Amino acid sequence: MLDTLDLQAASIAAKNDCFRESGLGTVLSQGARTLRNLEGLLGRIKMFNDFNEDNDPFGEHDSGSLKWEDEKVFWKIDYYDKDLENWVDPLVPECKRQMTVMLADEY
Repeated sequence: MLDTLDLQAASIAAKNDCFRESGLGTVLSQGARTLRNLEGLLGRIKMFNDFNEDNDPFGEHDSGSLKWEDEKVFWKIDYYDKDLENWVDPLVPECKRQMTVMLADEY
């Protein structure tokens, strides 16, 4: 039986998956903007499903990494208020998600 934390993580993961797959709210770091075929990269991130205990220890699907053009690329989802200034709980309706895509060496 799932406990409350597992149910919370599953709810957050579902919201994060929908957000990531939408492609909305994505910010590219300076390094990520130098990569060729950004449309292809963003498509791979949208389709990412290789979550495991090593890259998703809390089961929230809020970050990931992949190889692109021989570069390790990270993406992460952050949770903000309506003004995109302060952190908010990822389960509250007013949560605005933002996904940042960056090169590993920019992290």
